[in-house]
Amino acid sequence: MSLDKHANNLQNLSVSELKHILRSYGRSTKGRKSVLISRIQSHHNQRSTAAGIMAKNSSPSVSFHSMTLTLEMERKEREKIVLWRRPVLTLQYFVYETVALTSVLANRLYKRKKSVALTVLMLIVAYIIYHMEGPHQKVVQSVEKKLLWCAYWIGLGILSSVGLGTGLHTFLLYLGPHIAAVTLAAYECKSVNFPEPPYPNEIVCPETQDTRHMSLWVIMSKVRLEAIMWGAGTAIGELPPYFMARAARLSGVDLEDDEFEEIEELLHDKTRHPEEMGFLEKAKLSIHNLVQRVGFFGILACASIPNPLFDLAGITCGHFLIPFWTFFGATLIGKAIIKMHIQKLFVIFIFSAHHVETVVKLIGLIPHFGRLMQHPFQEYLEKQKQKLHHKPGAGQEEGGGNILSWCFEKLVMFMVAYFVLSIFNSMAQNYHKRLCKNNRAGKKAVRPT
Repeated sequence: MSLDKHANNLQNLSVSELKHILRSYGRSTKGRKSVLISRIQSHHNQRSTAAGIMAKNSSPSVSFHSMTLTLEMERKEREKIVLWRRPVLTLQYFVYETVALTSVLANRLYKRKKSVALTVLMLIVAYIIYHMEGPHQKVVQSVEKKLLWCAYWIGLGILSSVGLGTGLHTFLLYLGPHIAAVTLAAYECKSVNFPEPPYPNEIVCPETQDTRHMSLWVIMSKVRLEAIMWGAGTAIGELPPYFMARAARLSGVDLEDDEFEEIEELLHDKTRHPEEMGFLEKAKLSIHNLVQRVGFFGILACASIPNPLFDLAGITCGHFLIPFWTFFGATLIGKAIIKMHIQKLFVIFIFSAHHVETVVKLIGLIPHFGRLMQHPFQEYLEKQKQKLHHKPGAGQEEGGGNILSWCFEKLVMFMVAYFVLSIFNSMAQNYHKRLCKNNRAGKKAVRPT
């Protein structure tokens, strides 16, 4: 009866918990969940045979329950390490994790001294050319402006996709509103040849109208650079899961992150019981199977549509050692070209002049609150149109804010603040995980044989 209860308890554990138990025994952690359970039971049986019949019912059970309780306590303790519950401890662990990561980075740079020295030399040469007076300064300033503009959107794209889905949603906060503003201005000004400066920081109608008919394609060409750079940034942000999974597969070391353990448990355990899987779990499994079986075109298909589960594709590609350029090439084409043109087309279509006017009219038809909600939208659109006709450099009236712009500003501030807080919490919890792992390794080292 004790052995049956012991086996049932093992079945209830996750793959990550089983691996922690095997690590404490110094046994291999490779294989599916059934293999891990069999390996634990084999270890217990070996200890029981050596210790006798009494140890068969007591010692393995005590050891097993002790390890299970330890893992459960560590998980519950880690969930409490957030700024709004334990601010001092969270900040302390955040600093320690920052120091640890900085030390790792410094060691890696030290091992690549030649590459670092060459990079520093190139930066020094670029700095000298940048500050040296001469006729080349006009070209330097033009290149600088373009590079900074591209780097801005690439950085926002990286922030949007980095962190296994917890990134800052910069399309909704920055790129989407930028495309919408250009669309509204294009129909109001009858042109996309906005004077530079103040564009792109501020949109002002040019003195002469464009002879071309204003269409979706004209506006798409105006914002193509920003959209492609943002899409390229999202593709770059997908690389960390790929490299982590690839490095773990090549080195034979298990991935410790909770996200990877959850995915591994999904692939190795829940596939045997599909009736217990929810919609999200089925979607994750479908993406994994598509990427594994189809390869390049599977990655391209997953990257070409708005897909919050694309991190799983990167982990799958890294685990199965799919070549870097196959993964990154398909991701770059899908995100920077195909998906971005779909998203651009959608935003431009929605914010075309006649569609915006139709939406505002429909808002007024909402019972009871329609008229009340319609007025702020009309006021905001009217003020935006007035701003477009200011001459470059002319002063604008201040203090004429609108409730919509105020709400959007507060939304941006809230999302940015939440993103920053999530970084603090995540790094603090990673340090706690690092401490727990070191403590288990220390206990194992001093354990008598």
